[in-house]
Amino acid sequence: MPKLPKIHARREHDPGKLFKVERLDLEFSNGVKRTYERLRSHGLGAVIVVAMRDNDTVLLVNEYAAGLHHYELGLVKGRLEHGESVLEGAQRELMEEIGYGAHDMIELTALSLAPGYMTHVTHVVLARDLYPAKLIGDEPEALEIVPWPLSDLYTLVQQPNCTEGRSIAALYITRDYLQKETE
Repeated sequence: MPKLPKIHARREHDPGKLFKVERLDLEFSNGVKRTYERLRSHGLGAVIVVAMRDNDTVLLVNEYAAGLHHYELGLVKGRLEHGESVLEGAQRELMEEIGYGAHDMIELTALSLAPGYMTHVTHVVLARDLYPAKLIGDEPEALEIVPWPLSDLYTLVQQPNCTEGRSIAALYITRDYLQKETE
């Protein structure tokens, strides 16, 4: 494994309300120097929750996606709040977005969006043994809950409104995890 480059300087560039760009002056182990830019996260990361209604049914949400200006079918997700653990954040998001809590939760992995220029990490959480529990969230409208068979991910990812990479990756990771669990 190569040695990480030495950071000579960090400085904020063109600070904005939503994104902060940080410049890194780096020196690699071979002596080559470069300046890289990356988007700095404001928060503590995020969670994406694979809520299993039963052994094969995942609960998806149909939610407005401003970036693509359409409704996107995906998993429950949201930012972690200060003082929250990954599982606490996942539990809160479940209750806010689909009106369920989970007795059984496990963090499966963490995903980065674009590690070449973003510091953001999303934790993938499997939630099982669901029970009704509702919290008021920050969504501007009620989210449509769409049950989907985990055994038919192929059909799901063919849908024009199911394109979000974190949701797709988390579903395949969960499917494989559950298959290994039953072996």
